Amino acid sequence: MTSSSAGLTAAFALVRFRADDDTEPRLGLVAGDRVREIGPDELGEPDLNAFLAEAPGSWERLRAVAEQEDAAWHPLTDVTLAAPVTPRQVLQTGANYRTHVIDLVAAGRAKNDPRPIEELREWAAGMMDRRAREGIPYFFIGLPAAVVGGDVDLVLPSYSDQHDWELELAVVIGKEAFRVDRERAMEHVAGYTIVNDITTRDLVFREDMKEIGTDWYRGKNAPGFLPTGPFLVPAPFVSNPGDLHLELTLNGETMQDATTSDLLFDIPALVAGASQNMPLLPGDLLLTGSPAGNGIVHGRMLRDGDVMVGTIEGLGAQTVRAVAEAKAGAR
Repeated sequence: MTSSSAGLTAAFALVRFRADDDTEPRLGLVAGDRVREIGPDELGEPDLNAFLAEAPGSWERLRAVAEQEDAAWHPLTDVTLAAPVTPRQVLQTGANYRTHVIDLVAAGRAKNDPRPIEELREWAAGMMDRRAREGIPYFFIGLPAAVVGGDVDLVLPSYSDQHDWELELAVVIGKEAFRVDRERAMEHVAGYTIVNDITTRDLVFREDMKEIGTDWYRGKNAPGFLPTGPFLVPAPFVSNPGDLHLELTLNGETMQDATTSDLLFDIPALVAGASQNMPLLPGDLLLTGSPAGNGIVHGRMLRDGDVMVGTIEGLGAQTVRAVAEAKAGAR
């Protein structure tokens, strides 16, 4: 698979990559269309998460490396990019884009609901506005084992045909955050990356005991259901994460097209809120939610052979190829 820095505007970013016959990805630094391996000498720490524990201030250590001209650099097109992070925890934010939730409410209208669609949408809009004023973020937990890079095909499990896409801006935690307030929250953000938070829609709500509510383990945690990356972009290069353009295309057709300005709870509120129960650790992923335009609203779920391209302003582009479970590994 050919790697590209298209859409990456930062002076440098971190990746994990494979070259030649590598079985395990190496940590790398990308600058423009080239990549080089880096390790403890360049990081000043034994590994990536230890380096991120000092972020965002630690990024300056890599600036001089990014500017070096030597034989350590390789064309980015010669390597395959894996997920750029190895989180110990993955926190996901539910119902955090205003328009997204309004669309889901309309799409899920009960057959016996007498309200016209516009009335239902107005009710949902009022509910979201009240939540933004008076509520708190809604978090649930993903499995780090589901985090993969674009080097891995998305295998669509055969137990359902309701697998959906959810493009999201993901925060990468820097120094440990525990019970921080929103005024200090951004001091704990190391950087940002792209995540496509795949969801099996018909497994989200339990049919056998509806009182239980949502079942995020079964609905979101199949192997490879968190395509991540390809770049970890340092926070200093993202001047306004609260107003970034996101777009997801499916086989070239735009499905999601929004900005992070539609977030109900902004990034400081999310970091502060998520840190109240358990410490957020260096390298952890905090997903901020997905905007409108999911497959459930379009009436089109993922199929064998689909190609999704997710882009977030300044963070590059992520390509995910979907294959039916029966065809996985059949190349």
